[in-house]
Amino acid sequence: MDTKDPDPGNDPGHNHDQEQLALLSQQGYQYLRENMTREAQKRFEEVLAAEPHNNYALVGMGDLCRKERRFKEAVTHYQRCLTHHPENNYALFGLAESYRSMKQFNRATEVWERYLKHDNENVTVLTRVADAYRKTRTFERSRELYLRVLELEPDNSYALIGLGHLHYDFSDYEKALGFWERMYQKSGNAVDIRVLTSLGNCHRKMKTFEAGVPYFENALKREPYNFFALYGLADCFRGMRRPEKSLIYWKRILEMDPENKVILTRVGDAYRTQDELDQAEGFYRQALNVQYDSYAVLGLAIIHRKRKEYTEAIRGLEQLLDSEPEGHRAVLELAACYEEQGKIPEALAVLSRFVQQTHSPSRTVQNRIAELKSRL
Repeated sequence: MDTKDPDPGNDPGHNHDQEQLALLSQQGYQYLRENMTREAQKRFEEVLAAEPHNNYALVGMGDLCRKERRFKEAVTHYQRCLTHHPENNYALFGLAESYRSMKQFNRATEVWERYLKHDNENVTVLTRVADAYRKTRTFERSRELYLRVLELEPDNSYALIGLGHLHYDFSDYEKALGFWERMYQKSGNAVDIRVLTSLGNCHRKMKTFEAGVPYFENALKREPYNFFALYGLADCFRGMRRPEKSLIYWKRILEMDPENKVILTRVGDAYRTQDELDQAEGFYRQALNVQYDSYAVLGLAIIHRKRKEYTEAIRGLEQLLDSEPEGHRAVLELAACYEEQGKIPEALAVLSRFVQQTHSPSRTVQNRIAELKSRL
């Protein structure tokens, strides 16, 4: 007769082994919290040597790898755990976070959705899932989850900021502004500087430049060389047609990044707008020495036109249109070069050819054609 106990749980030796494995796992997690990853790894590996499918140790190894930014290895451990323990929330959380860290947002959302089946009131997870959907431009699901967070926590900062970014990404700047303003009202002067620059950027996009200025100025009071605040403030003054003010902030960016071709071109534009053509030319050429920039080429051509150096201007504009055939500004400048020389038919031909080649419905181009025809 077989006297072996069929239930290993009744075996004192088995229970002792389980207690030992549980103790090793606890030690592993404690070492992990203390950033003693080598010691933690030894404990988890000891558990897995005795019990290869132990969920605590597999999740622990996943967390350890994630902590060390070895995300692919982390994925392997979490997946091994989920193969044998498919509803383990810790493994699902770690797996989704690993995919998120590798910017594999579609995979991350699939795993998060599995997690939400077991726990749909975890605010941290809901915001992570909403963020991941936002990154994949899945507007409705992202919005739904952020709003779910606000049902649970009406002033949740992550949801308010996320909803702002979501609407901003889809060019709904007024709604984005509303969510970020709620965040600003909630936090006051302690608000994250990124909220200030985001509020300013909404006004830039809506072309309500004056309303954007105070947000960027407040950001600069905190961080005098914050790139986004400097850029936003300079661009607001540019939109307000105050180039002398925009120059102050463009130049401050150049102190940090003297070879930024975009900013060099912006400085050139500001000087050109004030008819300081020599200064403008210098900055455009600096930009082109860094790298080709179509706006710098356009700026130089406009300077040549203003100086009545039409041959140089026309050469630059034609080259620009060869590389960018749909450049409205370039074709208008080219037509102006001919018009200023009294060559109305040539100016008309340039614009008409542009419309035929690009099928451009540009009202500005059409208006210029009508004006020139009236002068024939």
